[in-house]
Amino acid sequence: MKHPVEIGKHKFASKKEALLHYKTILNSYEFEESLNKDDFIEIFALLDKHPRVKEKIGIGIKTIKIAKVKYNGRCFEIIRDDNSTEYFSYIRLINAPMNDFKKFNRACRELVKEDVRIVKLSYFQKFSRKGRVKCQETGELLKWEELSIDHRQPNTFSVIVDRFIELNNLNLSKIEYFQDGGDLDEIVDKELKEKFREYHKEKANLRIVKKSLNLSRTFQARIKRQNKDLKIE
Repeated sequence: MKHPVEIGKHKFASKKEALLHYKTILNSYEFEESLNKDDFIEIFALLDKHPRVKEKIGIGIKTIKIAKVKYNGRCFEIIRDDNSTEYFSYIRLINAPMNDFKKFNRACRELVKEDVRIVKLSYFQKFSRKGRVKCQETGELLKWEELSIDHRQPNTFSVIVDRFIELNNLNLSKIEYFQDGGDLDEIVDKELKEKFREYHKEKANLRIVKKSLNLSRTFQARIKRQNKDLKIE
């Protein structure tokens, strides 16, 4: 049975389709060549699903190159701002079974989905002109479906979840879930769910941006809250 795979702006019908997409990107460059902006965003979206994404990103990613590995093989190579490097396998990440962090991360994302949607709705109600609002990064007037809510660096969603786990000393293998009626798992503990919603509300600095820019901003380390950041009320 095929299982859909959602990565960044893409919704693949199966793992096979997702693997083919990233293989095409990998094979479209020469060795040591850096990815262009669009492909960087694509690979960063995949990297954001890594269970140790904070460790992988480090102080920030400067570029991603095509590395030559054993038997003349290829893989993506992360080049950080401090020039440290690390190989990154799209195959291992896509094929990996969902671990405890991924499961908890996905449940938390679903938990605040409505909060984030309300932020977007409120922005549209306040600023829309003929069904369009300005992207907070480019200033373009765009429709609802052309925009998304971005968690601004350094508090990307995965980082917020990671810090919440540390602060609350959670043992993720002990978290209980139940099916929400679809293929998503919902956390059973109501107190834990409300605690995360409040923590997310406090830490999330949100922007409404053009979908293609959503992930391109995640690797920029701007720490202080800015006036144009949107907050969950």
